[in-house]
Amino acid sequence: MAKSMKLAGLKSVANAHDESVWTATWVPATGSRPPLLLTGSLDETVKVWRPDELDLVRTNTGHCLGVVSVAAHPSGVIAASAALDSFVRVFDVDTNATIATLESPPSEVWQMQFDPKGTTLAVAGGGSASIKLWDTATWRLVATLSIPRPEGSKPSEKSGSKKFVLSVAWSPDGRRLACGSMDGTISVFDVARAKFLHHLEGHYMPVRSLVFSPEHDSRKLYSASDDGHVHIHDVEGKAIIGAMSGHTGWVLSVDVSPDGEAIATGSSDKTVRLWDFKMRAAIQVMSNHTDQVWAVAFRPGGRGDRLASVSDDKSISLYHCS
Repeated sequence: MAKSMKLAGLKSVANAHDESVWTATWVPATGSRPPLLLTGSLDETVKVWRPDELDLVRTNTGHCLGVVSVAAHPSGVIAASAALDSFVRVFDVDTNATIATLESPPSEVWQMQFDPKGTTLAVAGGGSASIKLWDTATWRLVATLSIPRPEGSKPSEKSGSKKFVLSVAWSPDGRRLACGSMDGTISVFDVARAKFLHHLEGHYMPVRSLVFSPEHDSRKLYSASDDGHVHIHDVEGKAIIGAMSGHTGWVLSVDVSPDGEAIATGSSDKTVRLWDFKMRAAIQVMSNHTDQVWAVAFRPGGRGDRLASVSDDKSISLYHCS
């Protein structure tokens, strides 16, 4: 049996931001530099960090409310940040030049992710109960994938608030999009046909984070919920193929290692947990943070030898994965 992954603390930066750190992602390496870490905070800034020392490369300003999501283009050249001001800022990672500013109605911008080919930015549409798709060549809004209203409900009924879309994830082949809602439902779309396929049931509280397993033809989706559980779904078969529990609070973030073998989660219980998919169990609990952990992110490429976590305690932690 393959040896399970282990985490060891490499570096922590206290007061990495002036306020809670809400989001983090890795920017892939380019020909001229290694991967970088991007973080976004309630302090309205995005910061760019160089591993392993977590040296601060730059602080990006421009949002006038807290930053709820950061996303990196697969090329590593550009990235996007989204804030509670409902603006998405697209920028050059190395120069910080603004490439585009995407505006949405209030409370309609939450998590974002570029598709695997980099042609489309998907934005979880919050109160619009939809996913918005932006073309990365023109920065035009090209599609809105809406979650159908429950049968028999009238447009005026307040069912929309339950379908408030918090999280979004692309399948590795770019053919499917999944989004997680406030009421615990996960909606799956066929991207090419811009068509709603089905719901994935099982959670009854907000689903704040989703990630597909990285195999190219992957049907396996991990979801993290305020109900304290991580579910593993077969997206096409609509079945729950596994559930993992152990956190004593909301599960705010989930990520999977690039080799698909390990899963990391961050929680309001202040811990980061590493899980073994085959064992369906937590194999390690890291207690570096003193407040809730809003995001965990494996560095892309190879086995995923680095994991980062960020927290309401304003800090970043970097772990070596072996």
